[in-house]
Amino acid sequence: MNAKFLRRTLPILGGFILLTSFWGEKRPHRMPYREAGLTEKQAAAHLLSRFTYGATPGQVDEVARMGLEKWFEQQLKADLPEDSLDVQLVPLDALKLSNEQIALTYPKNGEVIRMAIRDGIVNKDSVRADQKAYKDILKDYMDKKGYKPENELFRQLYCQKILRAAYAQNQLREVMTDFWFNHFNVSVTKNDCAQFIPVYERDIIRPGALGKFGDLLKATAQSPAMLYYLDNFSSSGPMDEMRDGMRPIQVARTAQGLNENYARELMELHTMGVDGGYTQQDVTQAARVLTGWTVRENEYLFTPRRHDKGEKMVLGKHFGPDGGEEEGLQLLDMLAHHPSTAHFICRKIAVRFVNDDPPSALIDRMAKTFTNKNGDIRQVLLTMVYSPEFWSAQAVREKTKSPFELAIGAVRSLHARIGQPMQLYNWITRMGEKMYCYQAPTGFPDKGQYWINTGSLLSRMNFGLAFAAGRIPGVSFDLAALNNNHEPESAQAALVTYCHLIMPERDPDPTIKRLTPMLNDPNLPQKVNAADCQQVRAGMGETAVTTAPVLSPGALTQVVGIIIGSPEYQRR
Repeated sequence: MNAKFLRRTLPILGGFILLTSFWGEKRPHRMPYREAGLTEKQAAAHLLSRFTYGATPGQVDEVARMGLEKWFEQQLKADLPEDSLDVQLVPLDALKLSNEQIALTYPKNGEVIRMAIRDGIVNKDSVRADQKAYKDILKDYMDKKGYKPENELFRQLYCQKILRAAYAQNQLREVMTDFWFNHFNVSVTKNDCAQFIPVYERDIIRPGALGKFGDLLKATAQSPAMLYYLDNFSSSGPMDEMRDGMRPIQVARTAQGLNENYARELMELHTMGVDGGYTQQDVTQAARVLTGWTVRENEYLFTPRRHDKGEKMVLGKHFGPDGGEEEGLQLLDMLAHHPSTAHFICRKIAVRFVNDDPPSALIDRMAKTFTNKNGDIRQVLLTMVYSPEFWSAQAVREKTKSPFELAIGAVRSLHARIGQPMQLYNWITRMGEKMYCYQAPTGFPDKGQYWINTGSLLSRMNFGLAFAAGRIPGVSFDLAALNNNHEPESAQAALVTYCHLIMPERDPDPTIKRLTPMLNDPNLPQKVNAADCQQVRAGMGETAVTTAPVLSPGALTQVVGIIIGSPEYQRR
């Protein structure tokens, strides 16, 4: 074998070895969309509908030219530059702070009042939050101390999510960040955990979104956000084990007893699933294993004195006696590798990306990969995407967009510029999804029936009309530019043209037939807005939504608005 041959073949061989390592031992030749009767562009549109927040103008053609397999590989690596997005995130300075810095800069409202009373600024007997003079005193106190209102921290949290979803090049990472945040849900509505959520998402969820499940599970378990949200920070062992060497006041402050909240949700929601084969006794024993996992100085800390040092048994595995933090780590590792966990997690991923009731054969295939590849999320996604079930007629356009997906999809479809993200936040909230605020540990349900009813469809149509008419402050776009500045001859022609542009590679005929009667009603936006506002006043969710005065929109804006509000556009 000559040297010239080796010089030519070794780089190819090295690349092959690298790809084999990345994709797994048996990388399929191509995605099986043709077997499902899809063209390359139709398949590209489906891929983009699942793993981005919506295709941007011309992106379907770009992905088809690049090759679907190459595009998905690129997204799995998640290393595309984000220079443009990073510039937009610069003003959101709170996103760079540590938990400790956030606590010092954005104190909770009650903490500000206590500090102001301690410093003699206000009298504790005259605390009246509804008095303007009192509020002005507190604001002046905060300004002098360099404190900022906690609501500003949350505003930046909401804004960054909207901007990342709309403009990130690494779209799959943002979609998976949303998926795992919802899976390991925490909520700003729980006061103790709220200030830790920005770091929780930034340092734990996003970096781990395409990694190993076991690593992500451990990181969430040790996060102050999760420790406070599910109360494990307060869980402690028996009193008699804690008293040794402690003063009575220390015992009173730290001995709050066993708390099973986290252990229960760890098994039911984070790993095995409610039918995973554990018992209430397993929950109690797991809670004992996890005692001593708490928060000190705004970071995770294991405190041996609070740990239950007795013998425990969870799912047949013995822990202790006289163990420590390693018991909890062993428990998490055991749960991460349990067969029930593989099935539960893979079913949840399939529900998100395939349909609301994914085939058991697909879930079994994904679970096998999950087990064989040590919970590697990338490999599980590959197994799913290279499976025929992902491309079947039962999967294509069979998922329903959440309000967040609808709003961001509209931004991306029209190549819109977002100057005021909070205006979109208000609309997303009005349509039924208050970001970071779902109180239950289940996270938002991922089923179409949760998001769609008569009232929600009305709100979505109202959003579409307001969006297209430019009545959402701070959001702008050029509708004519989408069609290369060619003006359609009529409203009917515009409907046909923009159905193709906004919903590429879909059959537009049913949508055109459904929407045609709405083209010639000049008062349609006012009627829809009035009905939607009446619905809000009736108690379906009070949310302030700022819009410019309702003017008679041009035919083109009304066409685009009813497309965005149409039933077909709600599907992905």
